[in-house]
Amino acid sequence: MTTRWLSPEEQRAWRAYIAASALLEDTLDRRLQQEAGLPHLYYSVLAMLSEAPDRRLRMTDLAEVLKITRSRLTYAVARLEKDGAVRREDCEWDKRGSVAVLTDEGMALLERTAPGHVETVRRAVFDHLDPGQVEQLERICTGITKALQGDGTETVTPDDLPWRRRSCPSS
Repeated sequence: MTTRWLSPEEQRAWRAYIAASALLEDTLDRRLQQEAGLPHLYYSVLAMLSEAPDRRLRMTDLAEVLKITRSRLTYAVARLEKDGAVRREDCEWDKRGSVAVLTDEGMALLERTAPGHVETVRRAVFDHLDPGQVEQLERICTGITKALQGDGTETVTPDDLPWRRRSCPSS
């Protein structure tokens, strides 16, 4: 099989993406740590739960929404649970599963933290894009996500998707 090397244009785009995504994640993490002592992932857990019906989601569904492994989510939820922001309950319809529930304390934390987070996202990303570029960014990211999740052109196995993996790969 012949390697399909990146063209110079693709290489520049790839490196720009890597730089932007690393710096954006660092910026979001630093701001949230300073404001609320939360890493970006923990904030995302709170935000997703706040948008769910009754502020609750099955852990597996929450992992899928966040695009992370179940073990990583379990660790994050355990920390948020310890801080009183989230609680876990047994899943009524699946005895093997559990449900993450956003507490009133977690909602208050999210409401205090959200304005600063949104301002950081706006300054870091959207203030630099015109409406057409925002639309392009959405289409590009949606296309990449669909391809990685299996858009019908490739077979995606459960181990290809983080939230379906049985365990983390060993290093």
